[in-house]
Amino acid sequence: MTKFHLIGIGGAGMSVVAQLLHDAGAEVSGSDQSDSAILRQLQEQGISVYSSHDAAQVPEDAVVVVSTAIRDNNPELAQARRRGQRVIHRSQALALAATGMRFVAVAGAHGKTTTSGMLSVLLSQAKLDPSFAVGSIVKGYNSGAHLGSGDIFVAEADESDGSFLNYSPTVEIVTSVEPDHLDFYGTFEQVKTAFANFAENLVSEGVLVAFADNPGSAELAAQTRASRRVVTYGQSDSADVKIRECADTGLGQAVKIQSAQGQYTLNLAVGGIHNARNATAAWAAACELGVDPQTAAESLSAFTGTARRFDPRGEACGVRIFDDYAHHPTEVAMAVAQARKVAGEGRVIVAFQPHLYSRTLSFAQEFADALDGADLAFVSDIYRAREDERDDVDATTITTLAQRAVPSGSLADTAEQVAEQARLGDVVLTMGAGDITTAGPQILKLLKAREAQSGGMK
Repeated sequence: MTKFHLIGIGGAGMSVVAQLLHDAGAEVSGSDQSDSAILRQLQEQGISVYSSHDAAQVPEDAVVVVSTAIRDNNPELAQARRRGQRVIHRSQALALAATGMRFVAVAGAHGKTTTSGMLSVLLSQAKLDPSFAVGSIVKGYNSGAHLGSGDIFVAEADESDGSFLNYSPTVEIVTSVEPDHLDFYGTFEQVKTAFANFAENLVSEGVLVAFADNPGSAELAAQTRASRRVVTYGQSDSADVKIRECADTGLGQAVKIQSAQGQYTLNLAVGGIHNARNATAAWAAACELGVDPQTAAESLSAFTGTARRFDPRGEACGVRIFDDYAHHPTEVAMAVAQARKVAGEGRVIVAFQPHLYSRTLSFAQEFADALDGADLAFVSDIYRAREDERDDVDATTITTLAQRAVPSGSLADTAEQVAEQARLGDVVLTMGAGDITTAGPQILKLLKAREAQSGGMK
């Protein structure tokens, strides 16, 4: 039996790989820098986990799996290299788990997780029992990973570090190509080159499903047509699969699409034009995989969302709290727009945690513009993730360019300021790719304490 040891097993992508390898019968262990709910969940599944990094924890006969976030001086990685153990990237381990299957890779600046989740649920409803690896919990599955009995593997492909080039997909979905992850790529031209290489990795009979309304992905589609099949989707008249109408149904939306196969209605349990686009991409990919178009359309109604995608966190004092993973200006603007729609006559208050110094600096004006769509925005300290500390970039890099945003310090301070400002009818939206998700429960707790004292908010 092959053994695998995952360094940084508590990360969203790594935990999914751990579950898949474990479900496939491998002996899996792993470590992270601290305890977490994810580690406890993995332990409950029979995976050996450690809440610290120690060279003694690495099995001598294990293949060691790392993500880009793991640095060379990590004691476990250093130990594995001293021993001459095989060390592979998370994406390579994922490719191993998918050996022999039709591989669907979903990449792009926005919508990867939701589109991957939608396609996985669609294929499951169509009785194809796919395997999937999604960077968040798919509601209804209580997991972002599943090892199915079918021959299709759906994966959220991470372009942030170039690791999406480790796959040879049958189908690729590209939701957008934008100047993101410039800390890794350097320039937008290098980002576009990486996506061109990604498309070249399609198997010879493969197909690229690309968003027609985004200039970057439209350019990629045009380039790829010379060597591979391409299907585009969007609201543009040039799209192969056109979004004709989106009608609010109260519980979601009805999306009317038109393609060469005919006209279909996608009845979705999630709102927003971004989700209409994601669903259309999933529908187009499913058809390419052999699913009947009408079956594909009907199956999408079973998708109810993924964790941290405009996720309801609770209500107190007449204030509704939502949480979202948005960490790029386009995503932030879409999430704020969705909050505005939900709020109706109420206000939208945002608690935003910037992710990475480099991204904050590159998109400061764009973040400011997106946050100005709220009535009030609190910008917390930056979540630096894999980057070294810097003193030339902070929350004020954004707030000095905004009309309605203020710096708010730590997450605890941010939660207190939001709770102090929130009133009856408001929608509070916490956003970011770091640990801002913990702020929602803090805000809710503060509001409930006020509710208990006053019997409600005036």
